[in-house]
Amino acid sequence: MRYSDDIIEEVRMKNDIVDVVSQYVKLNKRGSTYFGLCPFHNEKTPSFSVTPAKQMYYCFGCGAGGNVFNFVMEYENYTFGEALKHLADRAGVQLPKIEYSGEAKKKAERRAALLEINKLAAGYFYYQLRRESGRQAHEYLTGRGLSEETIRKFGLGYSDKYSDDLYKYLKSKNYSDELLRDSGLFNVDERRGMYDKFWNRVIFPIMDVNNRVIGFGGRVMGDGKPKYLNSPETTIFDKSRNLYGLNVARTTRKNYLILCEGYMDVISMHQAGFTNAVASLGTALTSGHASLLKRYTQEVLLLYDSDDAGVRAALRAIPILREAGVSSRVVNLKPHKDPDEFIKALGAEEFEKRLEQAMDSFMFRIHMAEREFPMEEPQGQNRFFERCAQMLLELSDELERNLYIEAIVKDYRSSGISVENLKKRVGALAMKGTPAEQRIQPKPVGAGQQKKKESAAEKAQKLMLTWLVTYPGIFDTVEKYIQPSDFVVPLYRQVAEMLYQQHRDGDVNPARLMNAFIDSEEQREVSSLFNATIHLETPEEQNRAFSDAVIRIKDESLKERNRTWDSTDIQGLQELVKAKKELEELGRKRQQLHISFE
Repeated sequence: MRYSDDIIEEVRMKNDIVDVVSQYVKLNKRGSTYFGLCPFHNEKTPSFSVTPAKQMYYCFGCGAGGNVFNFVMEYENYTFGEALKHLADRAGVQLPKIEYSGEAKKKAERRAALLEINKLAAGYFYYQLRRESGRQAHEYLTGRGLSEETIRKFGLGYSDKYSDDLYKYLKSKNYSDELLRDSGLFNVDERRGMYDKFWNRVIFPIMDVNNRVIGFGGRVMGDGKPKYLNSPETTIFDKSRNLYGLNVARTTRKNYLILCEGYMDVISMHQAGFTNAVASLGTALTSGHASLLKRYTQEVLLLYDSDDAGVRAALRAIPILREAGVSSRVVNLKPHKDPDEFIKALGAEEFEKRLEQAMDSFMFRIHMAEREFPMEEPQGQNRFFERCAQMLLELSDELERNLYIEAIVKDYRSSGISVENLKKRVGALAMKGTPAEQRIQPKPVGAGQQKKKESAAEKAQKLMLTWLVTYPGIFDTVEKYIQPSDFVVPLYRQVAEMLYQQHRDGDVNPARLMNAFIDSEEQREVSSLFNATIHLETPEEQNRAFSDAVIRIKDESLKERNRTWDSTDIQGLQELVKAKKELEELGRKRQQLHISFE
């Protein structure tokens, strides 16, 4: 069960979008609209708009948009329920208690209990680190150069040598064995019963972006195996969709995030001032990780260890990030193995220089491919450039491909390769066709690539919806010619139906309409429907644009009806013929379509 529409609308109305967004973004007023730098992508020129009249925000750069709920959900990575509670608390609105179904209530309570167990465990481990029994672990951390402030900031702790201490502690809090087993903090066998999973280890609490402890990592003290141990997957911990350190890094002022390998890499970098570092949790980078990164940045610097395993990890990560729409560069740490070692040896200033010198990820792949061929031999060079051509064909954008061709030729000019030679090789390979597994297949919209070019009919429908919410006074005129069924794009038709109903109810309210959309991609698309732009200066231009839009929408509607007409439907055919004649007449008398955008 969800909160009533009236409660949701009360919370939205009591949180003015300009006031809320101003807490996160510096806004400057231009006319009736506020503008600032978009918090969802990196930009130097403000394209992020907040419109008080619509109570909506929209970025003309990246397409992010919605009402105040959408903004808080996107910025804080909240669920709708969490955003609603946050804004209700801000406005002093008392949310009524929701009566959940038995199953939903049980699930919510179980999740809350697991989060509480992890919170108690984190506190227990932190306490153990400061006892005499935790001295070795504490000395290990300070020996790695970590300050007390850093240890506190990351909540680092210690699990005792005794393998049932945590179990006894949590049992004293009256948690059942079933719940403790589901927490991932314990192992069970017939001989020993239930015992602590983590023992004699330095503990790294893992937090989600909302600073809730969802799991743990532990490094063994001594020579035990495995060296590092992580919590298993649980109801609250999905390692493929969480990143260590992101709860801190997401607030960075840097325009990129740094992706490294382990806990200590992240912690040592944060201590050195590089608070935009994160790490995957004992697993290779996944598409879930990439999607999470995309929420907070457009660019990632890959900072894996400089050994062969680190190179392989970078090569695996690059296409995953690209597919998610995140650009990447690769940092060279040689002669040092990892960031912790580098910073200790050369300092933060030199480390900053290495970050600035990070190599474009596509060129990194090219240089790594070079290792596979005997470049001192003509045959080896020929095979290498064949590989380059295959990789260049992955790039669908012609300008991008040409720029990389020039970069490759520049880096390998000693081989005698020219831009023309490499272009011919790429062209010949394209004509021949490349194996399917070597080509990057087109992804659905939302996976990071650009949408298909908008058609004139779609543009007209968007403009009409924007005009209807911006100038509700035109509804009476528009209704004479256009009904929601004339919007042939399904989502546009759904929005039109909702707007027409609001008009009938006497309150055209796009921000309230947005409450009906939960999916983030739909939210962006609906926001764009209320922010279509066209430059119109004179009343004559306005009338011409309006009449063109009306006629184009009607024409596209009739084409759609014609495509779907059942040949046995005689009455439908008669109505279609009549509608076509009316459209022809409207085209001849388009000057009658006067409108006032006021």
